[in-house]
Amino acid sequence: MLEQKQTIKVEVVAGVVIKLAGKYLLLQEKQLKAYGLWNFPAGRVDLGESLEQAAIREAKEESGLDVELVREIALFHVKSTDVVKHAFESKIIGGELKFPEDEILDAKWFTFDEINQMKNKLRGEWILETINILENR
Repeated sequence: MLEQKQTIKVEVVAGVVIKLAGKYLLLQEKQLKAYGLWNFPAGRVDLGESLEQAAIREAKEESGLDVELVREIALFHVKSTDVVKHAFESKIIGGELKFPEDEILDAKWFTFDEINQMKNKLRGEWILETINILENR
């Protein structure tokens, strides 16, 4: 008799790194499970949407900024049950910084050193790891 395998559904997230004048944009989460933590503009990839489309949409929805993706920086996925996170480098092509107050507490620009000093205030290790990749290329 064949053993039945359990299927694992994994969430896929696209995040956008937005850098301007040597500083990175981070958003402070308002949702309960991550309240007060800082994150990139990021969110779930919707059914029928490409990773790139999701990244651009999330940047606009969460920051008010229109971005053009430059390249995918990295993919983060440690365990089979973890969220799969795709991080994209982007450049601003329009819009203005404005965040939805029902989702986001605050939006600020931080230097690499400032982000490095706030490790325990970040939504996940992937934020610092992604910025490290950009800073060291």
